Amino acid sequence: MSARKIIIDTDPGQDDAVAILLALASPQEIDLLGITCVAGNVPLALTQTNARRVCEVAGRPDVAVHAGCDAPLQRPLITAEHVHGKTGLDGPELWDPTMPLAAAHGVDFIIDTLRREAPGTVTLCPLGPLTNIAAAFQKAPDIVDRVQEIVLMGGAYFEVGNITPAAEFNIYVDPEAAAAVLTSGVPITMMPLDVTHKALATRARVEKIRALDTKVARFTAEMLDFFERFDVEKYGSEGGPLHDPCVIAYLIRPELFSGRKINVVVETTSELTLGMTVADWWGVTDRPANAQFMGDLDADGFFDLITTRLAQL
Repeated sequence: MSARKIIIDTDPGQDDAVAILLALASPQEIDLLGITCVAGNVPLALTQTNARRVCEVAGRPDVAVHAGCDAPLQRPLITAEHVHGKTGLDGPELWDPTMPLAAAHGVDFIIDTLRREAPGTVTLCPLGPLTNIAAAFQKAPDIVDRVQEIVLMGGAYFEVGNITPAAEFNIYVDPEAAAAVLTSGVPITMMPLDVTHKALATRARVEKIRALDTKVARFTAEMLDFFERFDVEKYGSEGGPLHDPCVIAYLIRPELFSGRKINVVVETTSELTLGMTVADWWGVTDRPANAQFMGDLDADGFFDLITTRLAQL
């Protein structure tokens, strides 16, 4: 089989960085057409800088990194420095990237790429707020039917919220964008907190990565050393959850994951539950299924995949 063509839309973020590295380390399965950046975990100026840092540490300055939207569609930006640190990639010693930022706006890159490639051959992989994807669909409705699939990290149901009692961060930051994407008709696979909270970067798993003793492995381990402190303190877990790499791991080894095809609706009006992904897991409504909503994963297999692939960079 030929490698799957994807665009990663991201707001790095330590876990976003690991997702990008996993994609770059998997050329047999993944053909990364480009990276688009969005404001989310940190403002856009930092997310686009961080994406280029990750490409450089992987030895891939040839990857096109595009800056996209710097704010949600209708709301002021909410960020997550309390999780990711002031740079978004706190942990390793950082540097100013030398690879250039691509000229085209991220939204235009998404549109142009979907129009250029054959219909049904490009998968969109949003790892942050869905602003760029929704903006592209609004600006160029003709591209919607050309998308092969959207595989995204976002939402929660049984795990409820991590930024409010009811909402997961990526969806909460731009609920209108998330609602637009989930009603677009594109085939969607969601990696909610229900599954990503099982992808824990325990100390033993981080040390296996560090033991690779490469530039990429040390960079990754140092990121995860910092990243884990928030969730360990908040949840009492054994490590920080690697949310975003679940998206890329699913494309490489879908058998690691299990879930259900269900209906998911995003709350956009309630002050109490804004950004909640109301997932009809038990099929109690007659609303049609619009997303494959993942609920479990083989965590050991997931970290084995990450570790063996990072060893190749």
